[in-house]
Amino acid sequence: MAGLSFSPDMRGQFAAIARVRWQLFVNGLRTIRGRLEVVARGFMFLAFGIAGLGGSLGFGLLAWYLVSHQKAEWLAILLWTVFLFWQLFPIMASALTENVDSSNLLRFPLSFPSYFMIRLVYGALDPSTGLGCLWLFGLAIGVGIAQPGLFLWAALVLAAFAIFNILLARMIFAWVERWLAQRRTREILGAVFFIFIICFQFIGPLMSRVGRHSHPGVSRITTLVLPYERAFPPGLAAEAIARAIHGAFAAAMAAFALECVYALAILWLLNVRLWAQYHGENLSEAMARSTAPKEKRAIRLGWNVSGIPGPVAAILEKEFHYLSRSGPMLFTFVMPVVILLIFRLGPQTSAKQGNFLAHAPDLAFPVGSAYALLVLTNLVYNCFGADAVGMQLFFVSPVSFREILLGKNLAHALVLACEVIAIWIAVCFMFHPPAIDITLATVTGVGFALLLNLTVGNLLSIYTPKKIDYGAFGKQRASTTTVFASLGIQAAVFGLAAVTLLIARAFGSVWIATVIFLILAGAAAIGYIMVLNRADRIALDRRDAILAELCRA
Repeated sequence: MAGLSFSPDMRGQFAAIARVRWQLFVNGLRTIRGRLEVVARGFMFLAFGIAGLGGSLGFGLLAWYLVSHQKAEWLAILLWTVFLFWQLFPIMASALTENVDSSNLLRFPLSFPSYFMIRLVYGALDPSTGLGCLWLFGLAIGVGIAQPGLFLWAALVLAAFAIFNILLARMIFAWVERWLAQRRTREILGAVFFIFIICFQFIGPLMSRVGRHSHPGVSRITTLVLPYERAFPPGLAAEAIARAIHGAFAAAMAAFALECVYALAILWLLNVRLWAQYHGENLSEAMARSTAPKEKRAIRLGWNVSGIPGPVAAILEKEFHYLSRSGPMLFTFVMPVVILLIFRLGPQTSAKQGNFLAHAPDLAFPVGSAYALLVLTNLVYNCFGADAVGMQLFFVSPVSFREILLGKNLAHALVLACEVIAIWIAVCFMFHPPAIDITLATVTGVGFALLLNLTVGNLLSIYTPKKIDYGAFGKQRASTTTVFASLGIQAAVFGLAAVTLLIARAFGSVWIATVIFLILAGAAAIGYIMVLNRADRIALDRRDAILAELCRA
């Protein structure tokens, strides 16, 4: 397929890339940020290790139970769980992974087999691959304990299943990357992805409603669909193991062979995509240079907002243009309302079965506003990430960083204000209009949290910036250090909010919470002003590190 063979040249290229990556890691330790990144990744590695080992033990016990109780066909449920996690987790956890663009290696004299293998190796370093392999290993051990004579066969089947998942994940990302390179396909794919994710959120509430009633049609559909599950790789892997346990080795070999056919088909599709990329496929949408005389166009003036200085208004306009043209960001902005709708459609029959918003609708507005605040985390804590090489213009323009940060913060505050208003309207329609005291307490609490987040976010945006792309999925995340710092800040904010609400409840008046939040907001405003006044000096002192990070290829 790809002519893969570990020739001396290929081994030398792998060694050179490994040396470069190691040297980048060592050089990164010379800075405080690099050391913090190592510490943060150490905690991540520990968390993933616990999840991998715990999941491996759990899958092993379940596999042992199913096989020893003559229910090997139910292994398909475990394999479908591994399959869905393996393919969906990289999309949802891009904040915890490093998205390395290995296509940059094409600038060097790299052979196609080497490039193909490098893409596979980079993909195999994802946390989902490590967790999935550990879980499959535990599953094989469980089958081996229940049926020692079939351990090698189960290990072979599950190894082929793991290879299929690795190839499928790389193939999906390679083709999605190709479709996102053009505007029309990017818009179509983005719309389909948004609709799928939103519809996926409603499966739980709808199934809970369906489950409370007798639906013979649903049972009939389930009976018809289940046999077709065995035609897909997870079902085939389970079928190969189950048939071998029952002594039907011919059927087991047929299921295993079909599983290998799936893997070869995915390998072929991946090979087609990488072969085109290797041979210089250019999907740029840049307009060809025209020799016709250019028509004079009227100069479009920027925003002129009353009471806001010109530089601040210009930054405000730029930020709104950035966000309005980003499909992923617009998707995240509508999610708070979608989450409230999911809670509204959830079961509401009893306190044990229903969701908490169904029995405490007064909390709908605070919960929705808190979620909207969390959505802004990626923007607030890395506000220079989308500027990339344009950051150089900020340093040479006659504009202070105080004004730049003020414009960005104003844009983020207006976005949050629009979201809070939209959530308030949605709560009025889905539940009932929030009480005045609940509304004022929520608004003051959000104001305090926003000021505190903007203060810390401005500092982290200068000290730990990271280049991001608002228009591409999985490339809107800040650095690992920033992610962990933001989690700590959010924990502190929600902790203070919880203590404030407990005090208000102890005195029997929500208005007390409003007063406390106003005092906290005043203290946060003082800290915000102090950080703004020192922003220019900090940015100038760190200009080399900032530009080196944001201007990298």
